Amino acid sequence: MTLKAILGKKIGMTQLFDEDGNVCSVTAIEAGPCQIVQVKSFDKEGYNAVQIGFEDKKEKKTKKPLLGHFKKAGIVPKRFLKEVRVSPEDKIDVGSTLSVDIFEEGEYVDVTGKSIGKGFQGCIKRHGWAKGPETHGSMSHREPGSMGASAYPSRVVKGHPLPGHMGYDRVTVQSLEIIKIDKENNLILVKGHVPGKKNNLLMLKQAKKKPFKKEKVKKEEQPVQKKGKAPSKPKKK
Repeated sequence: MTLKAILGKKIGMTQLFDEDGNVCSVTAIEAGPCQIVQVKSFDKEGYNAVQIGFEDKKEKKTKKPLLGHFKKAGIVPKRFLKEVRVSPEDKIDVGSTLSVDIFEEGEYVDVTGKSIGKGFQGCIKRHGWAKGPETHGSMSHREPGSMGASAYPSRVVKGHPLPGHMGYDRVTVQSLEIIKIDKENNLILVKGHVPGKKNNLLMLKQAKKKPFKKEKVKKEEQPVQKKGKAPSKPKKK
């Protein structure tokens, strides 16, 4: 099986030290174990994909159409279901298990999840607008202000940024390096932050592109000067 995708939950953030003693901020993700619930083919559904299930769920809390879907696959009902596109050459069986073993330390992954919802916000927080005068007498501290032309077109242009719902969007953070894998506890530690709050559902896939890494250049060791008078500069002739 060549599928490199898994579902997980965001546990939180911590920090580790690398070989050089530098601090590295990492996010702990509880990834899997997941099961393949359905395999879709081009002949039947019109595209090739697999359906991944994560986190067991009680049968009495599962609706009957979904319960029959899980019984057909012969697995326990799952709380989350997500589809991943695959190539026709991939041979994946229904009921097979996905765990953190599909990844290795040093690999790069793309992490997808829902960002933290902020509710209804104004233009200053949502779009980064500047505030109005804060002195006494100003009647527009945080208001949008004028936004439409007077003569032509005498209306607000379509797509103009305005107050509204902020956050809770589908966000993908690309090319995060896997720092450590804990197979016993099904944990993956990735470098940097991932979208969402704690216990947020995440999808980890093999990275489409790798980040550019600058090679570390060691500074040449300079001779240590002895304490005393600074060396005198050569006189100009």
